[in-house]
Amino acid sequence: MAETLLFLTELMGLKVYDLKGRRVGRVRDAGVVPRVDPARVDRFLIGGELNWWSVRYEQVASISLDGIFLRDEQVTPYHDDEYMLRIVRDLLDQQIIDVHGRKVVRVNDVTFEIRAVNGHQDLCVREVDIGMRSVFRRLAQGVLPPRLIRRMMMRIAPNSIRWEVCNIVEADPQRRLRLNITHTALEDLHPADLADIVEDLSPEDREAIFESIDSEVAADALAEVEDPKIQANIIESLEAERAADIVEEMDPAEAADLLEELEDETSEAILEEMEPAEKTDVQEALELREDSAGRLMGSAFLLLPLSATVADATAAIRSKPDLVDTLTIVFLEDDGGVLAGAVPVARLVLADGTVGLASLALDETVSVPIGEHADRVVEMVDKYNLMALPVVDESGRLVGTITADDIISELRQE
Repeated sequence: MAETLLFLTELMGLKVYDLKGRRVGRVRDAGVVPRVDPARVDRFLIGGELNWWSVRYEQVASISLDGIFLRDEQVTPYHDDEYMLRIVRDLLDQQIIDVHGRKVVRVNDVTFEIRAVNGHQDLCVREVDIGMRSVFRRLAQGVLPPRLIRRMMMRIAPNSIRWEVCNIVEADPQRRLRLNITHTALEDLHPADLADIVEDLSPEDREAIFESIDSEVAADALAEVEDPKIQANIIESLEAERAADIVEEMDPAEAADLLEELEDETSEAILEEMEPAEKTDVQEALELREDSAGRLMGSAFLLLPLSATVADATAAIRSKPDLVDTLTIVFLEDDGGVLAGAVPVARLVLADGTVGLASLALDETVSVPIGEHADRVVEMVDKYNLMALPVVDESGRLVGTITADDIISELRQE
């Protein structure tokens, strides 16, 4: 085991010596100040149960299993610092998010790296340990000599997470701000992965996540949470204004499903905070039967005039990058706004830009009325092997589409 590494289990209780080699005390905790440096231990807390002293990182001459040796004796009484993340108190045995592995893990130990800097030694957080090796270290600490523990644990496979891919969950919004804790890394995850992570967290930690991530990301993740009760609990834990920001980003049908899970008072408070256009869309969805096509459909689609060309379609697609990953059909409408055709996106690739979309349309455009029963919708998607089934209102105007993903979600719920 490299001598440049030190584990939290070894650091705790490590003796601290002054310039004359006299023991000052033992290490009780160590603190990182993320606003200053996200990994370097800024202070060591030493002493007993009642009287704790603080030693800053630049006061440390050397660190090893033999102890911490100081380069000066200016120890000061410890006072709780709201900008400090204490390793033992705030991290050990706590749940954190492994952004790289897309999972929630519990911290069993922490690995530090000893670095020589300007005539003294720094201690920097390197990894969070979550496997059996770290469990063994904790069980054996104080029973066996540290160097013997190191030799014995080499037989156990390591399991750790790099500190830079760890995301700490802090429920207190003020403390999150002071500790400079953000969840921007979570926003880059796939919504389904973020939903899985959220489901494994406590209610307080779920609230902390949804309070701080982007509203659109929160809406996408919330839609992927399978348990309606968890969805409702998350929204109920938020202030009405914040909840409205998230609900506004959801598809109206999904938002309606969510609001129906809430108490009437909570649902009405959220609707009151929503923008007029989004509020109207959701209220219209709430008026539909839960088992209707209107409650299955999504509102993201591309609709062009019957006279449009391939070049027009290409330009329209480029103007809506959010649709690129899911767009399979371009729909057409006549001069009266009635659904008049459907063109598979693949056909656009093979055609010249001047070709009219009407000439590329499918021979028959299958659609369903907004009030159609969900069972019938499933039958039609299966019968015609559709990737996107258009939903029309009483006038024949396109109001939404039901994708294969929507059908799969419906079948899974059943």
